[in-house]
This record gives sequence, structure tokens and C-alpha cells, in this order.
Amino acid sequence: MAVNADLSTVVDKAWQDKSLAEIIDAPVEALAGVSEAGGALIRQALGIKTIGELGRNKYFQAAQALTVLADAK
Repeated sequence: MAVNADLSTVVDKAWQDKSLAEIIDAPVEALAGVSEAGGALIRQALGIKTIGELGRNKYFQAAQALTVLADAK
């Protein structure tokens, strides 16, 4: 299924024309607002190397779910 999305506010300019699969495999600093130093800290502290690993991390998913529930009230 083809999906079109404006990723200009989500990923750095260098990654905006990449496929979703490429973005998921990209380093976390490909996310807009995450610096190289920030990406290094995430890798060091959490062992998370890619955007996909970050999105699939159970702690980040739990925090997101809790936030959605809290904001829904």
C-alpha cells in the first residue's frame, strides 16, 4: 500500500526524499531536532541506533500510550 506523507517537519532535509524503509533504518539523528551529539547519547545510554529501534522501544511505546490516554480525558 502506497503512503504519501510530508516528512519535512519529522526528519532532516537529507532524509526527506528517502523511502520509509530507509528512514526507519536511519540513525536517530536523522530525526529533525536530534543532533549528532544527541544521537550519540541515545546510542550510549539506551543502545538505540536507528529510528526504527527508537519507535519500537517498549519504554517509548509505553510512554506514548500513557500520554495519549492522559491527553484523551
